[in-house]
Amino acid sequence: MAKQISTVAELNKVQRKYGKFDALELLIPDLNGILKGKRIRPNDFAKVCKDGFPFCAGATLLTTLGETVSGIPFGEADGDPDAPANIVPGSLAPVPWATKPTGQALFRLSSDDGQPFFADPRAVLERALKPLQDMQVNPVMATELEFYLLDAKAKTPSVATPKVPGSTKVQPGPQVYHPDDLYEIEEFLNDVYDYCDAQKIPAAAAISEYSPGQFEINLHHVDDPVLACDHAVLMKRVIKAAARKHGFIACFMAKPFEEDAGSGLHIHMSLVDKNGKNYFSQGRESLASPPFSARLRYAVGGLLKAMPESTLICAPNANSYRRLRPDMFAPVEPNWGVNHRVVAIRIPTSDEKNLRFEHRVAGADANPYLVAAAILAGVHHGLKNKCDPGPMVKQGAHITPQLKIPNRWDAAIDRFSRSKVLPEYLGEDYCKYYAMNRRGESTRFHNSISELDFDWYLRAV
Repeated sequence: MAKQISTVAELNKVQRKYGKFDALELLIPDLNGILKGKRIRPNDFAKVCKDGFPFCAGATLLTTLGETVSGIPFGEADGDPDAPANIVPGSLAPVPWATKPTGQALFRLSSDDGQPFFADPRAVLERALKPLQDMQVNPVMATELEFYLLDAKAKTPSVATPKVPGSTKVQPGPQVYHPDDLYEIEEFLNDVYDYCDAQKIPAAAAISEYSPGQFEINLHHVDDPVLACDHAVLMKRVIKAAARKHGFIACFMAKPFEEDAGSGLHIHMSLVDKNGKNYFSQGRESLASPPFSARLRYAVGGLLKAMPESTLICAPNANSYRRLRPDMFAPVEPNWGVNHRVVAIRIPTSDEKNLRFEHRVAGADANPYLVAAAILAGVHHGLKNKCDPGPMVKQGAHITPQLKIPNRWDAAIDRFSRSKVLPEYLGEDYCKYYAMNRRGESTRFHNSISELDFDWYLRAV
């Protein structure tokens, strides 16, 4: 009851600061990290904040197209039942891009017995987090999101390519990290940061990425993985809104263009103990270079062991596997190294306080909550079983990546279905239904007839 009362007070506080809202958008991420929900009018604000509301439980288990999959509960076969829903405290914020004063809030689902609903991505992440909390260690994490800005007026998906300043000439080459590319989208970035400030999303640095029209915006570290993932899904929403305003389409597909770089969701994570000290820096191995503890090695070992079975979470869609190519700067094998951007698990240059790893496998299309849950599962499994990660890739070493994780959608679904590590952390039922969902979407995708079919086979066969 205390949380519900505080939500009413929170709404009043937000409206005192930003003015009365004409509408309130209620949002929840689904299995794919896509926000679902509804919009309510002012006469329902107080009741919803105080008592909650019913919402379709199956909304968390839909495909990318918003469809149900036969065999998965909370769909057509069992009457598409509702579940109790309540606003997440602390998530109320204005929607700065709305044409009328509008607010937004995240909500979560519960089962009839009051327990977290098993298919709510926030609940899946909380379940995966608990074993580490039981060890009295807590993750600190942040996400980095890459995306393309496309020309909204183009007839086919096309990059809004930055021009040579002062001209209409397109600059060839990737021009990675070029600051002039950021000037070209300065008004868009200004709105992104303003929107993030209004919604308390801790947006940090922006950079021009490896391909024309590709950018990355980072988020600051927080000591709550669920909140960090809230920030990630809400920042995607912010970026899409700001892009729409400025004549762009923000594209978070993992690989929108065949010969250009894919877009990733990179996660930086460290662990702190109950005294707030870095868990990976304690008990340093004097022979390690650079020196770090066996704990970090075990955590990385668990991540590498779980990587093949968690590929489906990091690469959930058909397009995801266009990115997982050895020649495209994307991790395709379970390896690790210090200050090396070709490996799957990178140990960035850091001091004793902020020693961490960077998980680089997931595409920008992945669900941040599930990626974080899979990472936590691997970390705990590695610490618990003292998993040896094997030799690391040396800094500056040239490597030719070898495909050692599934690089096709159906192969990843099959591997996930045989998971040994993930069901213990994400829940057996959730893993079963997740695989069914992805397989159902895969079947529909592969049954469709594309223009490529006609291009390759119409005349030739």
